[in-house]
Amino acid sequence: MQQLYIDLQKNQLCRGNETFDPWMLSWGVSGAVATDVKDGSSDRQNVTPEEAMVWLFATQKVRQVPVAVIGAKEASAEECEMAEDLGRKLGEVGYALLTGGRSGVMEAASRGASKAGGIVMGLLPDGEWETANPYVTIPLASGIGPTRNSIIARAARVLVAVGGGFGTITEMAYGLHYDRPVFALPSAPEVQGVPRFQDVDSVMAEVAVAFLGE
Repeated sequence: MQQLYIDLQKNQLCRGNETFDPWMLSWGVSGAVATDVKDGSSDRQNVTPEEAMVWLFATQKVRQVPVAVIGAKEASAEECEMAEDLGRKLGEVGYALLTGGRSGVMEAASRGASKAGGIVMGLLPDGEWETANPYVTIPLASGIGPTRNSIIARAARVLVAVGGGFGTITEMAYGLHYDRPVFALPSAPEVQGVPRFQDVDSVMAEVAVAFLGE
């Protein structure tokens, strides 16, 4: 990715002669870009992708296409701890979280995001919203069972897997099929084409890059 910078004069996130549209989540060449804002100028602040996302959520109206955290409904204590940490850090930045809305990794990630004041969506396999875990702020009852895995993958901007089994593998595969960036933390199933990361901080950096897109 090219060097990102904030044009402080025009209050825009830029790279080269492109600006980022936080509502359409896309880059485009704009006549409004201050092409004379050079590296080192007082009107230009170089930022990392993570810093860019923090700035965008704090200062701009960002379309809340969610980041999906997927994983086992029966998860280990370590997986739940990692999922909660991930959910908390996503919520702190401002990302909306999408999970399957139930227990295990889904509940832990939801708890973390909820405590951080984030938006927590749960796409439930059940026909009634009451089956959602207590941290889901937007429960979506689908009534379609595990078929909802495809919708989670389709609806997400990025997917991150924490642990899981066959259900998680289907979500990861659907994500790849729909050309979504899919990342895995250590205990997630191994799926060809899915990069693996050893800790939450590393995957958060990649989530920022993926959210900003090409």
